[in-house]
Amino acid sequence: MNELLVAVFDTEDAAAKGLQTTLKDLQEGGVSLFAWALITKDRDGSISLRQQSAEAPLGTAVGLLMGGIMGILGGPAGSAVGASVGGYVGLLADWARHGIDFKFLDDVGKTLDRGKAAVLAEIEEGWSSLLEPRLRERGGTVFRRFKTDVVDDQLLQQSMGLQQALESLEDELDKATTANKEELKDNARNVKRQLDAIRDQAKTAIDLKRAETDLKVKALLRQAETAGAEAKGQIRRRISDAQLDFERRSKKLNEAWTLVRQAIDPGSGAE
Repeated sequence: MNELLVAVFDTEDAAAKGLQTTLKDLQEGGVSLFAWALITKDRDGSISLRQQSAEAPLGTAVGLLMGGIMGILGGPAGSAVGASVGGYVGLLADWARHGIDFKFLDDVGKTLDRGKAAVLAEIEEGWSSLLEPRLRERGGTVFRRFKTDVVDDQLLQQSMGLQQALESLEDELDKATTANKEELKDNARNVKRQLDAIRDQAKTAIDLKRAETDLKVKALLRQAETAGAEAKGQIRRRISDAQLDFERRSKKLNEAWTLVRQAIDPGSGAE
């Protein structure tokens, strides 16, 4: 299973060495590295990006994590995170999709003092964890989070619940008197607005997951070019797992999208 990893070091030099001698070297030993970034917390409390992988973290799990650290822990920039309620709720959903929460950010923030540096990475490794001990040997304090698909489940459950709510309201409207008909219509419009929002979130989630899967497969194929025979077998399995995970999650999200479409436009069918 993919994980988000943060390793905090006392200096930028120590973080760079930790990145070079562990994350990169261990790709041959059963660890796949999909995206990474090296950040520092400057003396004024701001967060600076120093290095990043070829797969620019923007929009990836690492990018969202970096944005969370910069926004929540980076001083004045944090005010931008809550600039709009809609954007803030969307950001929370994106974080949840990747296993990021305020507790994780808070744990990292308590260790990432001014003058320190951190390596952020999205990885996958076998049952035998080689990476964390190596990072600790280099002086790193390590935080890890498994990625989840809890948001995908929530979108599906919400779409089912709202579909049922809309059906009930429409049944009531058929039997309603003039006195309460307008109130029922308002409630139905509100449910449809929520369904519209879920439809947009599901489509966006599918597009993001597709882009994320493409980046991972490309990173794994590059890793395979220099890997030994045994490591190549592991890499092929990871490519297959990434593709199967995309199919599983997109199926769930497509189901949510279809339920919404049928609720809003019953005549659309299940094409």
